[in-house]
Amino acid sequence: MDKKLKILAFDFGASSGRAMLGEFDGEKITLEEMHRFSNDPVRIAGSLHWDVLRLFHEIKQGILKCVNSGHTDIAAIGIDTWGVDFGLLDEQGNLLGNPYHYRDMRTEGMMEKVFEKVPKAEVFENTGIQFIWFNTLYQLFSMQENNVAILDKANTLLMMPDLFNYFLTGEKKTEMTNASTTQMYNPVKGKWATEMLEKLEMPTEILTDIVQAGTVVGKLSPAICEELGIPPIPVVSVASHDTGSAVASVPVENEEDFVYISCGTWSLMGIESKAPIINEKSLALNFTNEGGVKGTTRFLKNIMGLWLVQESRRQWQKEGEDLSFKDLEDMAKEARPFVSFIDPDDISFAPPGDMPARIRAFCEKTGQSVPQTKGEIVRCIAESLALKYRHTVECLEEILGKRLNVIHMVGGGIKDRMLCQFTANATGRKVEAGPTEATSIGNIAVQAMALGEIKNVQQARSIIKASFPTTVYEPTETKAWDEAYKVFKEIVEKY
Repeated sequence: MDKKLKILAFDFGASSGRAMLGEFDGEKITLEEMHRFSNDPVRIAGSLHWDVLRLFHEIKQGILKCVNSGHTDIAAIGIDTWGVDFGLLDEQGNLLGNPYHYRDMRTEGMMEKVFEKVPKAEVFENTGIQFIWFNTLYQLFSMQENNVAILDKANTLLMMPDLFNYFLTGEKKTEMTNASTTQMYNPVKGKWATEMLEKLEMPTEILTDIVQAGTVVGKLSPAICEELGIPPIPVVSVASHDTGSAVASVPVENEEDFVYISCGTWSLMGIESKAPIINEKSLALNFTNEGGVKGTTRFLKNIMGLWLVQESRRQWQKEGEDLSFKDLEDMAKEARPFVSFIDPDDISFAPPGDMPARIRAFCEKTGQSVPQTKGEIVRCIAESLALKYRHTVECLEEILGKRLNVIHMVGGGIKDRMLCQFTANATGRKVEAGPTEATSIGNIAVQAMALGEIKNVQQARSIIKASFPTTVYEPTETKAWDEAYKVFKEIVEKY
């Protein structure tokens, strides 16, 4: 390679976004943060929305900062975001209102109403997706049930990363990994589950063509180029569901024997499969089949994750105590172990609000010692997450009929070294943690594949392994964790 390939990746999480410049010299990838910004949902008239226009403004600022830093030779741009949420466009291509936030509770009770028309088993057979109250299917069904006016005016539905791509290029396409999160996509047939949607009398004409991760969807529009003073840079539809990008970056050598945890606001825990796993067991255990890069399936479980700590910290900030995550981790280390546990996926923890109060209420309801201090609450969360990971890996092994020996943790959550060690202890497995910026790195790798500079995912993973360090955590204190797991399982199964 004569000169370094420069690629700009935008990675949106549930609480922040970043523009990361990746430079690839043919052997290694280096990262440089160009722009970071908060992603703050807005509550108005009782509903929770994404501030999508401000987020698009931040994309433009990220491009400008990159160019103004001397990087005028950007080869491509790619965007990944969270899943399930979408924007609606009218016939002229205008945005119809701010997209709803998946934590908005308008979907409450919608799953049951859907099952009245299409049985639960049939929904799973058609989509292979874990049943979660906020899936796109229930969001759209809620709009239909409540006669939301903008649905009647809608001409096009675009998932969040595809909406940003449209704002940049004018092209309306839906990338497969994000389409697969909707519970409206058939992973076996590789197309929208239109027959099921028609039974629900839902508008299928608003759905666009589906493209694969690594597709160049277009170039920056003339208007964007003129506004920013830049050339028409290609825009690549990467694995636009952030977990799809994160999994693409897992620096694994043996692809047959590993579990990944993409660790952040959510913990996405699973395996990479060559085909969807849609059967009675995966339905009963509520696993999901989401699309991966180059036709793979991310067979996984969505676990509430570090949202529990993030929302607790927000509550304490409201009360006037601005503690860092490192402060909270240090407090948790000092707290007594195995005093109380929660089910991280209990519905009471889903909405924004006073998380410490809800954790105390759960512990009181389940007859446990009620955590009082910040350290006790954070330790309760961390231990419960680690034990939930153990439960999930055991379910995976039951479905697959084999043991999985190594857990790869990637993403910003691995900065919590206590949680990484707890995961090794609870599961009795070696944990390899890294890279931290997994989603951005996977985003960059897929763009490099689209440009022909990296051959395939296997080569990308070898390059990533050579480019970024990992930390190994070996299990310790396994007997104490085995005893704790018995108590945790009893609580989760009973309540």
